[in-house]
Amino acid sequence: MKKTIYTKHNMNHTTPKLQRSHNNILSSFKIILPLLAIILLGTSTSSTSALTYQDNVELQFTWDPTIRISLSSADLIIDNLTPGTSSDSNIITVNVGTNNVSGYTLSATAGNTTNASTNLVNTVDNTKLFTSLATDASLASLTTDNTWGYSYSTNNGTNWSNYSGLPLYTAASGAELINNDGSGSTPVQFKIAAKASTIQASGAYTNTINFTAVANPEPTPQPITCDAGKICYSENALDSEGTMAEQEATSNAETTLMASNYSRSGYGFAGWSPTMDGSGKIYGPQETITTGDLSSTGMPLYAIWVHSAGSMQDSSKVASVCNSLTKAPIDGTANLSSVSALTDQRDNNTYAIAKLADGKCWMIENMRLDNTNSDNSAGALAQGYATNATYGNFVGLANPETPWASNITTANSLYSTDGADNTTNIGTTDAAQRFPRYNNQNTASRASSPDTNANTYSYGNYYTWAAAITDLNNYTSNNASVTSTSICPTGWHLPNGGQTTVNTTADFYVLSKSIMKDSSDNSIEPDQYASSGCGYYGNSVTNATGKTATAAIRSYPNNFLYSGSVYSGSVRDRGSNGNYWSSTAYSSNGAYYLGLYSSEVNPGTNYGNKYVGRAIRCLLGS
Repeated sequence: MKKTIYTKHNMNHTTPKLQRSHNNILSSFKIILPLLAIILLGTSTSSTSALTYQDNVELQFTWDPTIRISLSSADLIIDNLTPGTSSDSNIITVNVGTNNVSGYTLSATAGNTTNASTNLVNTVDNTKLFTSLATDASLASLTTDNTWGYSYSTNNGTNWSNYSGLPLYTAASGAELINNDGSGSTPVQFKIAAKASTIQASGAYTNTINFTAVANPEPTPQPITCDAGKICYSENALDSEGTMAEQEATSNAETTLMASNYSRSGYGFAGWSPTMDGSGKIYGPQETITTGDLSSTGMPLYAIWVHSAGSMQDSSKVASVCNSLTKAPIDGTANLSSVSALTDQRDNNTYAIAKLADGKCWMIENMRLDNTNSDNSAGALAQGYATNATYGNFVGLANPETPWASNITTANSLYSTDGADNTTNIGTTDAAQRFPRYNNQNTASRASSPDTNANTYSYGNYYTWAAAITDLNNYTSNNASVTSTSICPTGWHLPNGGQTTVNTTADFYVLSKSIMKDSSDNSIEPDQYASSGCGYYGNSVTNATGKTATAAIRSYPNNFLYSGSVYSGSVRDRGSNGNYWSSTAYSSNGAYYLGLYSSEVNPGTNYGNKYVGRAIRCLLGS
């Protein structure tokens, strides 16, 4: 952003003193996209938005003032310069303000297109000059006849710079005066001085001084360095939250990456990449990779963020986004064309989404919806949108005073706590029963060095099955019945599961088979338990790329995590197991879930107690 005020200051040199002459103000400005500028002259100090535009392809932009500059006076006058002496002018104050987070740089130059000189020129005889001092000259005072220079103060006149000469306005860069934080709290004070000889011709001497305020470039993330034998994780953004420690790693060996502890408002997390822009290989947050040579330098990995494309509840926007995505191949070559991000309007959490191998759009981050206050009471979301058709169900009751089903009113039946003993956090009251999740979202409680047991952001929150389906009437359902309601945003649904001999179209099952294909593009069936019909993929089975199911489902962009589960008062099995609820009941006490383990994957065919807190992923469709 650049705003320039050209102010013509006339120095009238007579004998014995300089006299005030008429002042002229010339102004111009430039807009350098993508930054915008607005001009304020004189003592103006504020402005409003100049332009807001919207058209039918959802393009919007607002033109706001991003930099302003004003002068306390338009005149620089030396009114007591006598032959053979030197003297200062009056002081003018240059005020600059900006809403640019990086602040600005203020500089000054001399001359213009009609007077391409740094000298002060006699208005009658242009051979009579006061010559500008050498640029950046370090002079405590003026000692040479018929010279002039400038000085400035950035601390309210307590200290002034040595006098030096101004460069010509055509110079590549002006004389730097100040780098400000943009608040305008400390203006620049500016003055000039001249030394006259005893024989210099009297008269008016003039030139133009140009003050230029330039908005500083917005800071950008910088590459990181990594010590030998380490994997280092960069947030790759200046507005992110969270910290991560280095990870010990061995050269040329298999290593499971760490889940991300970073978050960024308005962005979804797609995965890790060795390149800052994600143009290279992208890895899932807990993908197993083979490192290179780490003997001399480590392996930097950068968080890859995807800006939200709109609301998860906007059906037309979601359909457009999903249709634009490329189905992710199973060969590990997926790039960002398979990924976008959408925002859940219920709490403004943004999730990366991808078109996975089954051709459907899935959330590729664990759900973080949080409906309960820190004291276990029902939050505003639970009270306001328990059964909201526009945004999707929240955990909680439409009428908070209505008792829950009798079979989940005991401390051991309803589960999910803040990690403490369930007997002290889960009771028989309605308030306690409206807390069916383990809160893992609080940024303040994140571990500074997250590991498999730390409170890591990528793991999301944990939900009981009652929370997952948000339907108490069907909580005791069994016999592989599928519940249509869920905690997912409107237009999205909880994946269904079940025994493969009963439900061969279950979402988790179809996704797993789409990932596990042979070289002829044929789906590899999971191994079968002889009696139950529950299938699983053991590590003896690999797909066309040589990946086992447990490795493939953790790879980008599938991004399923070893996020563990919550039971018996704490989070269990982080780093080794990952359990994701389906919408399908197994019995009155149990429901199916996707089971992810180091040695096998159960594609929605495992079942377990409904009171256990597990992770949630949603996919597009009702």
